[in-house]
Amino acid sequence: MLNRRKMLQGVSTGLGAAFGASLASPPLLGSPVSSNTTPKRIIFFMQNQGFDPKTCIPDGVKSSQSLAKWKLPEPINALEPFKDRLHIISGLHGLHTSPSHSAFFGALGGYRGSDGVPPSAATIDYKLSNVLPQTLLPHLCIGMDSIENMKTKPTIATLSASGAGQPIFMHSNPNHLYQMLYGGISTGDIRLQHEARSNLLNQIENFAASKGRSLPSTEQQRYGQFVQGFKDVNGLRDRLGNVSDHLRKFAPKIDERYTKPEFETDWHDCLLDLGISALTSGITNTLTIGSGRGEIFGAWKGLGVEQQGHNLGHIKQPDNPIWIKIRQYNCRMLVKIMDALDNVPEGSGTMMDHTLIVYTSNNADKQHTNGANWPVMLLGNFDGAFKTGCFTQLDGKRPINALYTTLLRAAGENVDRFNMNDKLAKKFDSGSGPLKQLLV
Repeated sequence: MLNRRKMLQGVSTGLGAAFGASLASPPLLGSPVSSNTTPKRIIFFMQNQGFDPKTCIPDGVKSSQSLAKWKLPEPINALEPFKDRLHIISGLHGLHTSPSHSAFFGALGGYRGSDGVPPSAATIDYKLSNVLPQTLLPHLCIGMDSIENMKTKPTIATLSASGAGQPIFMHSNPNHLYQMLYGGISTGDIRLQHEARSNLLNQIENFAASKGRSLPSTEQQRYGQFVQGFKDVNGLRDRLGNVSDHLRKFAPKIDERYTKPEFETDWHDCLLDLGISALTSGITNTLTIGSGRGEIFGAWKGLGVEQQGHNLGHIKQPDNPIWIKIRQYNCRMLVKIMDALDNVPEGSGTMMDHTLIVYTSNNADKQHTNGANWPVMLLGNFDGAFKTGCFTQLDGKRPINALYTTLLRAAGENVDRFNMNDKLAKKFDSGSGPLKQLLV
């Protein structure tokens, strides 16, 4: 097992226009562990096409209770050994997000979302990345799709945002993401590609900065944000290079799954490995995984699922062999994350002891939904903050925003609402503050 160590001092505040925020220096790689504080991290796993509650609630369970005597349903049976660390929640709603095929940014933002509509505020994952102990790259988003879509659109923004009109891009090509995170410590072709890309980005930054001065004043601010994006990307690359000895311990091994994937799931697995390595190395404290990339597409031919994209949403999920395969694949990914974090000592326990995984969908319970029920699974207790080993049935009168308020409270932010003003809350929220049923 590898011990995390404090590498740098300072504070970073995000990633940059190309990734959705602004990167300040000097940054941290991980955070100091004292007797009073421990690093925390959070992972959001968003599956498209909905999350039917019948695929996660044990048969016969109707009310809030312990999961100890119940067997988990087949789609999530990979979590059976981790049942004491699981909390299944039913009865949240997202009526105000108008999800339909997807709530897009509204799924993590708790506001109305739609295809092609920009975010109206920051999403919960970005908010948490700023509340949690700061790291080199506070927020990393990875998106899984068909191999064709991941190749033609290696980055896409549909789920996360740093503010109104400020989307954060998901990385979908593992080769590009590997170059960004570990290109500076690689050899051979990867190192050459990394250096060529770095030189190009430096040139673009300089060229863009010089050209921007001749623009009308009304355009200079907008253009300046574009230039800042290149500065931030280049700055991140330099900072990662400064901790190269540390990163070598965590960089995944490159194999043919990266360069010659047989199925899209090869790239899904590579992206997951990179996300895990970013967490265990301390590069990031917040990971968002978009299976289906927040849209209505997605493919899992590597699981033997021939149907893909929009058609999958028209297949009922309970007892369906296709959705059983997809959900089991998701759960194996969750187990892989937990095992990896459990394998890294931190404080008096392991990294997983201070981590929370939030598994849900960007589209409530099904593809064509009004958002009346938005099931969620939590794994881990976030340093003892959340109840585990149980099922909670809510009354359907509190929105997903209340869950996000609860996450912020557990992370140390004293808030009563998240992205919901009094007028909206009067219509869609029966209470305020965190969901006390979830907290210890």
